[in-house]
Amino acid sequence: MSCKSLCFIFLLAFPVMSFTDPGRTIMFFGDSITAGYGLSKEQAFPAIVEEKLKTAGMECEVVNAGLSGETSAGGLSRIDWVLKKPVDVFVLELGANDGLRGLPLDQTRSNLQKIIDKVKQKNPAVTLVIAGMMVPPNLGDAYTEEFRAIFPALAKKNDAMLIPFLLEGVAGDENLNLPDGIHPNIEGHRMVAENIIVTIKKALQ
Repeated sequence: MSCKSLCFIFLLAFPVMSFTDPGRTIMFFGDSITAGYGLSKEQAFPAIVEEKLKTAGMECEVVNAGLSGETSAGGLSRIDWVLKKPVDVFVLELGANDGLRGLPLDQTRSNLQKIIDKVKQKNPAVTLVIAGMMVPPNLGDAYTEEFRAIFPALAKKNDAMLIPFLLEGVAGDENLNLPDGIHPNIEGHRMVAENIIVTIKKALQ
């Protein structure tokens, strides 16, 4: 029997193995903004980011681990369960609900750092992205500024990439938010995705 015939029989007997890149896993871990409050998860910015990446030829799986009403303490309590799935890029979007409730910022900072520590311990090669948030000034300038400073400080300390303000160009615009004035509508989520896509692409590299 010729070599060609043997090769043909081998290919029929065994499935063809694919050596293409299966893609990387990106997890968005956050509160109602990530979860897409008032919308379907398909309309929330993580799903839009996934679509944009795949359109650009970057194979990936995006996990939306957002939970409405989540605080930094709540995030810390559920992070171990969430991390059962290996993650290549971890986007942390938490803290806004702490600020809106006027919770002690030392507690917020500590909880976020503990979440980051757990992520790094479970996935040593992970790329971290910190999503910065802001709160209204009704709690005073000192609280507002200290809250804003948490996110760049965490990014610097943990060698993470920083999105300075996740809702840049969206917050305060009634055309881009639901009637509650807090949560982005469909167009708002599209803008959030557009704002952060460059950072996410860099994280994948």
